[in-house]
Amino acid sequence: MKEIENRADITKLVNLFYARIRKNELLGPIFNQHIAENQWPAHLEKLTDFWETNLFGIPKFKGNLSMVHINVDKNLNHTVEQKHFGEWLNLWFTTIDSLFVGELANNAKEAARRMAHGQFMMMFRHRG
Repeated sequence: MKEIENRADITKLVNLFYARIRKNELLGPIFNQHIAENQWPAHLEKLTDFWETNLFGIPKFKGNLSMVHINVDKNLNHTVEQKHFGEWLNLWFTTIDSLFVGELANNAKEAARRMAHGQFMMMFRHRG
């Protein structure tokens, strides 16, 4: 086990995590419905940018995370629930724990916890 040290480590984490997401019984259908097979490589790069920005403070991520989640919830007739974010967090934590230890690993968990709560509340407030 090692610490998260660079973009290559984040790439490894993001790729393994989303491979698990795509196979997950609860989350896989949502992600696979909204992201076409040929869009995954670019999406994984964007997610790597997101986590590189969050963990290392390198301003690479460009996008509106909230609007993406609001639109996904809308496309699913407002059926995204806390259990979806709970499952997402559980997979994120177990993926991190399978690869990394240390301060940045813990920071990635805490950032994900805050993000999951914030995105769910944002979606909830935008339901009509």
